[in-house]
Amino acid sequence: MPVVLSVRAVLLDDDDRLVLFRRTVPGKELYWSIPGGHVEPEDASLEHTLHREVMEELGAVVSAVTPLTTLECVRDEGVKTQHVYGCRLVSMDPALRCGPEFDDPARGHYEVMRLPLDPAALSALNLVPPELGAYLADTVTRLPALIG
Repeated sequence: MPVVLSVRAVLLDDDDRLVLFRRTVPGKELYWSIPGGHVEPEDASLEHTLHREVMEELGAVVSAVTPLTTLECVRDEGVKTQHVYGCRLVSMDPALRCGPEFDDPARGHYEVMRLPLDPAALSALNLVPPELGAYLADTVTRLPALIG
């Protein structure tokens, strides 16, 4: 079973709101996710991957990058190891977003949302992957202290 390495950015803005994507994909149920993606061979480190992914997906620069947890997501096609980092949003310019997810309409829409740190509201979302949703619902109110 292959292991796929990924990073995820638990991103807080200046008002301590969580920055997420509301994902609409043709033919799929609405779901939510946070920025992140696969580690590429040219990435120098996991943190480099994180900075690359938030720039690609949000046109964002982040600071206070803090390791939070590592999730093992077991799927039929293999194990996806998700390195989850907390960080602070420094700037965001959606015009800088780039990548295949924005070039292909079949991949749906990535609507950037900012949500309060409310465990009940977060638990009500279809957050993907579900392991991340469970982690966030359990720790969301502590994120400002964990990230700094």
